[in-house]
Amino acid sequence: MKTILLIGIGPGDPDALTLAAIKAIGRADVFFFLEKEGEGKDSLIRFRQQILQTHRGDQSYRTATVALPERDRETAGYVGAVEDWHRRRTALIATLIDTEMAEGETAGMLIWGDPSLYDGAIQHLRDLIESGRADLSFEVIPGITSIQMLAARHKIPLNRIGESITITTGRQIEQADPASITNAVVMLDSRAAFRRLEGAGDVDIYWGGDVGGPDEILIAGPLDAVADRIERAIALQRARKGWIMDNYLLRRRPQPS
Repeated sequence: MKTILLIGIGPGDPDALTLAAIKAIGRADVFFFLEKEGEGKDSLIRFRQQILQTHRGDQSYRTATVALPERDRETAGYVGAVEDWHRRRTALIATLIDTEMAEGETAGMLIWGDPSLYDGAIQHLRDLIESGRADLSFEVIPGITSIQMLAARHKIPLNRIGESITITTGRQIEQADPASITNAVVMLDSRAAFRRLEGAGDVDIYWGGDVGGPDEILIAGPLDAVADRIERAIALQRARKGWIMDNYLLRRRPQPS
């Protein structure tokens, strides 16, 4: 049997690793690095290498790195493009398991934030097992998410009495009815979709760029007042290092009773 550990490593702060994550890092024989192409990838690799150097001590280990396939962003069929991308990623992971692991070994995958939130690794491994890979098992070690870190940095609760919370994407915010948004945590927004709610007059935003990392930026306030400032911060961070990981909470102010 070969075992894969999906280890949540938090959003970028080395101190945000849980004790369970540190113990899991100590169990693995090999670590798989699945890397996106493009600017900024070297710094993401370095961060994970630093985690291993910190928490493995003198224990030896191996690493295996593979470049992830690019998703077709030109096609009009979004769901079909993502499903094809998912299949190709699954095939790459299967190849790593076959070529980089011996029988009885354990591999670790260091997952940003938490493996259950906007990361495909769980589904990749489920698909492999359901396809007949009886030689494979996996464990999920949860991590601190950027959502938790965002709330902690802004010193706000995510929940308010009697209200729901939505976790969604920039793509969905672009299509949503602004009047339906009360508390929405938005991730994977590459197009400043929050600007769609400008003019509502009663919406606050709690935004974070690279939350938990050394380049963390925090901006909060009425959306109409800070939208330009947030967009400038995004542009500057991308120009400086090639990428930014940001998320934010959109919150409608309660109406006076």
